[in-house]
Amino acid sequence: MNRPFNFSAGPAAIPEEVLQQAAAEMLDWHGCGMGVMEMSHRGKEFISIYETAEADVRELLAIPAHFKILFMQGGGIAENAIVPMNLSRAGVVDFVVTGSWSQKSFKEAAKYAQPHLAASGKDSGFTRPVAPKDWQLSSNPAYVHICSNETIDGVEFHELPDLRALGCDAPLVIDFSSHVASRPVDWSRVGLAFGGAQKNIGPAGLTIVVVREDLLGHALPITPSAFDFKTVADNHSMFNTPPTWGIYMAGLTFQWLKRQREGELTGIAAMEQRNIAKAQRFYDYVDGSQLYVNAIDPAWRSRMNIPFQLRDASRNEAFLAGAKAAGLLQLKGHKSVGGMRASLYNAMPMAGVQALIAFMQEFERTSA
Repeated sequence: MNRPFNFSAGPAAIPEEVLQQAAAEMLDWHGCGMGVMEMSHRGKEFISIYETAEADVRELLAIPAHFKILFMQGGGIAENAIVPMNLSRAGVVDFVVTGSWSQKSFKEAAKYAQPHLAASGKDSGFTRPVAPKDWQLSSNPAYVHICSNETIDGVEFHELPDLRALGCDAPLVIDFSSHVASRPVDWSRVGLAFGGAQKNIGPAGLTIVVVREDLLGHALPITPSAFDFKTVADNHSMFNTPPTWGIYMAGLTFQWLKRQREGELTGIAAMEQRNIAKAQRFYDYVDGSQLYVNAIDPAWRSRMNIPFQLRDASRNEAFLAGAKAAGLLQLKGHKSVGGMRASLYNAMPMAGVQALIAFMQEFERTSA
């Protein structure tokens, strides 16, 4: 089967090896007579799946022992409420707004805390964030929130800010939904990280939260028990029935990631090098083109989500129709920014980037 290349921003492409393994195990997982979707989450079969997935993601992302890994439901949007319910203590929370998703987080937090806008890239049209040295942080915030990769706007923090260097002792909260597992994480700078699985890890329905142990146990009284991080941690993500299929698929993806090689590099380090190469190849073409443009400051360009515009917007529909006919899917940009967007997640091979560039070259030639 010759599959098309899926550039969707999420739910996104899943590695073909993972899909093939899931298909092979659909009716009978490892000879137990049940498919994963039919298992009790408390049975020995699923417990082994869960424990392996947790151990593999801890190894892959080099998550220190004093961080808890939680498998939850609700997605990134739900975490915009769940995080302040757990960490804000109804006090001041600082937000750095770099695009659509951090803007949503800022607005949602107002229901549970006192959000303070420490910086905003709105004046630049979200083409570049405000540099950390220019953030106007509160004197004693409960935490500082950033979206370390803006899926819609195409802005990424390639290095996480060091709050201590800015004179701030608050924990840093990162929404890493759209770059999780694409690069290493400096956990010495992070208090909590959260992300939906549906971009680099697996199907929609699973959310991963990585939280430092000292931040547990401070939930507001209104927090539902199933969303209290301490309750979830104390019950090993099994306080309520977890998203079992999502955890299983994430586990298969973690095993796939562990098998990846780039020269002497393995796992996440190999994926980072691969992702740098894919993004650079695409940006180099767009920057040298006469028809396409990416407006993001090159120092802040996302490796995962690349929005681009046609200088002649009247050609948009023809571009999308031609791309679909060429087996290049889901390239339409988000409705809030328009244009096009190519998401180059881990499952997208260099061959997909090359195929897209070849189509864009031919479209540009015939549009001249």
